[in-house]
Amino acid sequence: MSGTVGSVRGRIGAAVVPIGLFVATGTVGIAGFVVLADVSPVDAAFWLLDPTSIELHFQRHSGPERATKGFALVVFSGLIASGLWIGESVLDTVFGGQFREELRRVQTEQTIERLSDHVVICGYGMFGRTVAQRLRRRGEDVVVVESDSTVAEAASDEPLVIEGDARREEVLERAGVSRARAVVAAIDDSNVTIQIAIVTSQLAPDAALVVRVGDETYESVARRAGADTVVIPEVVSGTEVVDGL
Repeated sequence: MSGTVGSVRGRIGAAVVPIGLFVATGTVGIAGFVVLADVSPVDAAFWLLDPTSIELHFQRHSGPERATKGFALVVFSGLIASGLWIGESVLDTVFGGQFREELRRVQTEQTIERLSDHVVICGYGMFGRTVAQRLRRRGEDVVVVESDSTVAEAASDEPLVIEGDARREEVLERAGVSRARAVVAAIDDSNVTIQIAIVTSQLAPDAALVVRVGDETYESVARRAGADTVVIPEVVSGTEVVDGL
């Protein structure tokens, strides 16, 4: 309960900043109009509501019209930006972060829809994370599929993360698997990675398929499931140790 209350207070506190910025911008705008155009604070406040009044004012009065209009553009831009920030903060407070998460999800899926020849990595444990990071260093587009919500949320270094079970067709389709050049089943569960291989082989038969398994007894099964490359991390690491001796 205390954690929930603290979270709500934190979100409400976050809304204070944009509200303060909005008020400060309005105050600066009023003061600036008073100084630049020599109008009353009431008239200056009205200009914030009706910018066309600025044009009407300088039709009847002399003064720094260009400077006032330039100042007005800056003030109105600040009011719009802080107003949008307030709206986002209020929605975030009301819906407990769901709005922001939904917006992020939509943006991620829209970006993935434009991808092709990318690599889909199923599982963001140590093995999957290492593969993803090295591919990105090479300039490749990477989409991560992770079923654990905590791990998916923590994968902040990966811009494109789909939360879901990679054994399900609809989840792989959201990751753009049919347009991917390769799929890596990186989960530390041989049965799961073989199931992913079977589904991937049906959805993306032309994609290179890399499957991680726990030991050599699963290798032949993984290849029959469609794996082009089978990786046994313990064997690979052991080989690297021996080669380095």
